[in-house]
Amino acid sequence: MTQRLDKFLSVQTSFTRSEIKKLISKNKVTVDGKIIKDSSLKIDTDTAEIVLDGQKIVFKDKIYIIMNKPQGYVCATEDKHEKTVLDLLEPQYRRKDIFPAGRLDKDTVGMVLITNDGELSHKILSPKNHIAKYYLVELEKPFKSEYIQMFKQNLRIDGDEICLPAQVKGFDQHENMALLELFEGKFHQVKRMFSAVENKVTRLERIQMGSLAIPPNIGLGAYIEIMHKDVEKLLKPSCFDDVYNRIIGDFSS
Repeated sequence: MTQRLDKFLSVQTSFTRSEIKKLISKNKVTVDGKIIKDSSLKIDTDTAEIVLDGQKIVFKDKIYIIMNKPQGYVCATEDKHEKTVLDLLEPQYRRKDIFPAGRLDKDTVGMVLITNDGELSHKILSPKNHIAKYYLVELEKPFKSEYIQMFKQNLRIDGDEICLPAQVKGFDQHENMALLELFEGKFHQVKRMFSAVENKVTRLERIQMGSLAIPPNIGLGAYIEIMHKDVEKLLKPSCFDDVYNRIIGDFSS
């Protein structure tokens, strides 16, 4: 694909076109090893080797990143008062068109998808598409078996909101822990659901979306770029019992 150099760089990086022109005027941009002075130069994005201020810029139409979000960061593209998940990305990933698909609370950890694919984001987040999100929940008080039926029956939370049926199950090995499966994402939903049954969430971690689990080797604050085969897993149906049994296996290992 042929494209103007300044347009290509403005899409593939976090720089504005005016900033790119300044970098070009300072001999900071090369194409196929040659210093470029003309920001309007037409380039072949598939074959040209473009370097911006020492960093090779590779054309990517769509980008998909799975991050293990730590506490203290908000799921937003920018925030005047808080650090965002995008602040954790290295410069080569900080494109202007990326965003976190869905939100985790500031104090919630775990799996976040960062992408520029709005269509995929809508598919994942829309309750009508029935894409499950799985949460490992630590509670202030022991899990009660009656929660299972209460969560299945359109639990009413504060503000008189009614939740979609949800599946939840405790663990014999850890009486204050539970696995929760949700198909929607109301504001502070998990905390509000357990508050409605007179318990309190003390730690919350999202561990899976669809049939894609967060890779076990990604530490808090780390991330990986995923390929299409993994992107497809985000939209595939998942099985609560399979996720539950995997967590039990993790406890045992």
